[in-house]
Amino acid sequence: MVENIAERIDVRVARDAELEQTVRLRWLWTAEREGVDVAGDEADYVPQAADWARAHRDTHVPHVAVLGEQVIGMAWLAVTPRVPKVGAIQRVSGDLQSCYVLPEHRDCGVGGRLVRAAMATAALHGAEHITVHTSPGSVDMYSRNGFEHEERLLYAELDGERSGVADSKTTRP
Repeated sequence: MVENIAERIDVRVARDAELEQTVRLRWLWTAEREGVDVAGDEADYVPQAADWARAHRDTHVPHVAVLGEQVIGMAWLAVTPRVPKVGAIQRVSGDLQSCYVLPEHRDCGVGGRLVRAAMATAALHGAEHITVHTSPGSVDMYSRNGFEHEERLLYAELDGERSGVADSKTTRP
């Protein structure tokens, strides 16, 4: 039965009319992980986030998994310009963000298809590489779909205290 459903799922860049359903998945993800109290009011979030998605379509490409007319999964590709280097003035990189599949549609390959679709879009944009910040439970899925650990890729949480930004004299006018 799972294979039948998987075959009927369409994975592609989201259409404008699907953006409300797409951003609603981001709200559901937050509600699932952190609780409804943290997620806030869905009715306020969805239209604002859909407007944001429309305004940022050039830099944040939403990919969807659609079953019938229902968006059941999403993955966003952030396309970021990079500093020019000798021999390559126009450079970009990709960052895979907010990959989520509704719980009842997990473990049948939908997440992997979304990841591969975002990677293909990154390649079409000429991205040199694509990064992802994973949850602990999704590392294997990303690994199966072409991601590898990179020794030189570091991460810093910027919260004023740890980064020193809040006390830095260089940030003041």
